[in-house]
Order: sequence, then C-alpha cells, then structure tokens
Amino acid sequence: MHPDFATILNWRLLAGSHPFPGPDGGTCINEAAAVAAGLPYRAIRSSADCPPCFSRPIAAYALGLNDAMSDAVRSRLMAFVLRLSGSADSPEVEAARTRRLAIESVRRILAPLCALAGMAEDAEACAGAPDWPTALAAARSAAWRGGALSQAASRARRWREGALTAAVSRTATAAQRAGADARCAAEVAEGAAPFVPGTWIEACTILDAALAIGRQAPDIAVVGARQRLDAVRALVSA
Repeated sequence: MHPDFATILNWRLLAGSHPFPGPDGGTCINEAAAVAAGLPYRAIRSSADCPPCFSRPIAAYALGLNDAMSDAVRSRLMAFVLRLSGSADSPEVEAARTRRLAIESVRRILAPLCALAGMAEDAEACAGAPDWPTALAAARSAAWRGGALSQAASRARRWREGALTAAVSRTATAAQRAGADARCAAEVAEGAAPFVPGTWIEACTILDAALAIGRQAPDIAVVGARQRLDAVRALVSA
C-alpha cells in the first residue's frame, strides 16, 4: 500500500452530513471523496447534493452504507474515496448500476438472511436469481413468507425466531424498492447486518462491482489527495 493512501484511510468517516470536517476527518464518504478530488467542500445529505460528476446511484448506495455502518467498520468505505469523483455516466449506465446493486443485494445479502431464518426455498430463489425481474419476484416471496412466519412465531412467543423472520420481511421489502432507488439497496445490507456476519464486506464487494460498470473515475494522485485532505484538517485546526 502506498504510504499516502494509508494516511487517507485514517480519515475518519461519520454517519450523516457535516457542515465541515473535524481535524480527524468527520465527513461522510461522498464529502471525503469531494475533498480528495479537489472539489469545493459541501455538506451532502443525499445523492442529489453530490457534485454532478458523481454517479447518483453509486453515491446513494455509498451514503446509505456510510450512515448504516457502525464506527468500527465504516472505514472500509475509504477504499472508494478516489473512485467516486468522475464516475457519472449516461442514464443507461446509471440504470445498469442501479440494477446491479439491486440484484446483488438480493443474491448476496438477502439470500443468506433467508437461509439463517430457515427459509431455504427463498434463500435458493434469491441466490440464483439471474436477472432483476426474477430477483424482484424472489424478494416479494421472501417478504410475504417472512411476515407470515414472524406473525406465527410471535403468537407462539418464539421471540428470536419472530425477530429474525420480521427482519427478513423488512429487508426483502427494501430489496423490492432497490431496482428504482439505490439507497434502498443499502437498506438491504442494513437489515441483514445485525444477523449475518460479513454483511458489510459483501456490501462493499457489491459497491465495487457497480463501480466497475461504465465510466471509471480518472486517476487521482494519491499524494495530491492526501495533501488536500490534510489541508482541510489544518484549516479546521487553525
């Protein structure tokens, strides 16, 4: 690892938007990416607040992960700090990215949650979905079945089972909206993470796959990015 990149990784990410970063960072991933690319600092509360050169679905998914991750794992997103500025592409490419985020969230995140809840048939349908219509149908089925199982478990006072199957229902409902809203794909990870170890690693893998579609961000010199981030720290500390 380049030593300057190691310094960038020490930039502290926080949930939510921030009027200006603190001495140790204190921004969301999109705010940090703007600073690293040399763009004017701005508070980002949604993907619509990002600079036009940021891919909207990518920014929405990254922001959703940023806000849902715990402090202990949020730093994983810094691996993407140099890949967001300049990633915006055509409407067709952005739609393909949204679909990728949605499909992979069903395959890689909702499926293990269904399996953990004992919903083997739904887990298999989610994991093997070849396209978005099939993944959407699998998510709808999982949402319905999870809700029914949760009600039955609650009536029988099987509280742990009820909580888990209710989480499946909520997460599968979010997955259904993910085909149109990339932020909802992040909600899939948020719903599964308390139950399925490794969910945030899978979510970062999904983000990486979506970024590989279409236009790639131009190379940003790591040294320059570090200097810009350090300059912000110095300005705040002064």
